Amino acid sequence: MAAGRVIIDRAISFRRPDRVPVIFFNRDQTDGDLMMYHLSLGEPGDTDSAADLWDWSINEWGYRLESLGDGTMGHPVTPCWSELPDVSDVGPPPLREEERMAGVPAFLDECGDRYRLASLDLSGFTVYTLLRGFENAMEDLVLEPDRFMPVMDLILDFECRQMDLAAGCGFDGIHFADDWGTQSGLMISPSLWRTVFKPRFRRQFDHAHDLELDVWYHCCGNLTEIAEDFHDIGVDVLNISQPNVVDLEAVGRLLRGRQCFMMPISYQTVSIQGTPHEIHAEAQRMYGLLGTEAGGFIGYVEEYGCMGMSEENFLACGKAFRSLNPWTLASGRDGR
Repeated sequence: MAAGRVIIDRAISFRRPDRVPVIFFNRDQTDGDLMMYHLSLGEPGDTDSAADLWDWSINEWGYRLESLGDGTMGHPVTPCWSELPDVSDVGPPPLREEERMAGVPAFLDECGDRYRLASLDLSGFTVYTLLRGFENAMEDLVLEPDRFMPVMDLILDFECRQMDLAAGCGFDGIHFADDWGTQSGLMISPSLWRTVFKPRFRRQFDHAHDLELDVWYHCCGNLTEIAEDFHDIGVDVLNISQPNVVDLEAVGRLLRGRQCFMMPISYQTVSIQGTPHEIHAEAQRMYGLLGTEAGGFIGYVEEYGCMGMSEENFLACGKAFRSLNPWTLASGRDGR
């Protein structure tokens, strides 16, 4: 059986992996086909935050997240930019290459033949909202676009510099996490997103591809209206993080066979409240709507005890994705 790195590459490029890849995010990563290295840092001297995914209290940009002590990433506190700054008055954090990449040798050794994914952790507009506060960020976007866009570009350019480091260390892909959806739709209009953000992300993703990095993009909420836009600008793996609020049938009609998806069993509904049988059925349904015999589907497992996920259901998610095989689609049991 092929190694995880090969399996994921074949799934992304639709070159017929012999099984569906499965990745584990915040627990048991070595049980999956991929391991993730976190590129974000805390403030200088706060060295623990480089090693611990959940130690987000003070990011290198200066924003602070207040932990609730429940295993979640916490909530933003006072914006560090009370006023929209002029781009000439602010700058990106120091690159701190030696500190940022210090854990890479040990990571690669542990990774073995698994796929190597470097993560920006929170990225893009999400970082901007944490610097300015959500309401201020929305007002900046609409009322002060000429001042907003250069500051937004500053954030994206810093992310590109981190990509350069990842590519130089032998990573296979770069992971973005930038949420655009609410439970019912987008936070901004599709036309505004396409005008302001689509060309900026295209430049970022082109840079990643120039570095021979696959682009992985996480988005919470209902992104149905812009799912095809992500494909258009070069997202190689689209993580629909809340499949329970997305019209997967519509997305599948547009993108099945063209776009690789990374899918969890909904951690708002089925993986929390469902039975192992229902979890298995949901994995089959999503695979039928989005996967193909040639590839295009990656199972994603995350431990969500903070949301009420039981140990039984966590284990069932991994088993459900591992049970998926191309014959599931070939036999006609494709969830439609």
